[in-house]
Amino acid sequence: MTQTQVVPAAEAERPEPAPVRGPHRFWSSRRIPSAVVAAVVLVASGALLYDTVAVHGAHRRAGRWRRELADQLASRHLDDPWVLLGAAVAAVLGLWLLWLALSPGLRAVLPMNTPAPAMRAGLDRKAVALVLRDDVLRVSGVRGVRVKTGRRRIKVRVDVHFRDPAEVRRELEALLPGEVTGLGLTRPPRLTVVLREVNGG
Repeated sequence: MTQTQVVPAAEAERPEPAPVRGPHRFWSSRRIPSAVVAAVVLVASGALLYDTVAVHGAHRRAGRWRRELADQLASRHLDDPWVLLGAAVAAVLGLWLLWLALSPGLRAVLPMNTPAPAMRAGLDRKAVALVLRDDVLRVSGVRGVRVKTGRRRIKVRVDVHFRDPAEVRRELEALLPGEVTGLGLTRPPRLTVVLREVNGG
């Protein structure tokens, strides 16, 4: 098996005129986390409001759960293991929500260059892999190919059959950087090609 680092597509020659660069990342709407947080807050606040209205409006006794919660909060010290555990869980959940709020989230969509700043375009990483896979399969001597596309790196594994791997590598090095550049990505990932010679069959 031989491995080679292809010249980064970002350094390849770009067509003129150069397009206006699009957004860095696409932001996720975070519908599921937002719905979960909203449901938890709604249930908790609704139960507390109902119990409070029942006590002050209908002059009933506070709910058992609220009395037990108040007793636990009054009797346990700050160094109690359950208090520390609850604080740790709350801190982790808070950090998770902050991360969701501050990070884009749509890792599967790679931003593309656009002709105008107001336009937005993106390409799914699976689509990038399919395009490059079809391009590699057209090279003579290639029996199989697997493409793994990340945000910063594209790894292409090629099975070579009945042809010199060095010749196939040279042809791929001449082909793939231009194909990646032609996709119009804002930040073209670094390209890595791994060749494996397959005999027989």
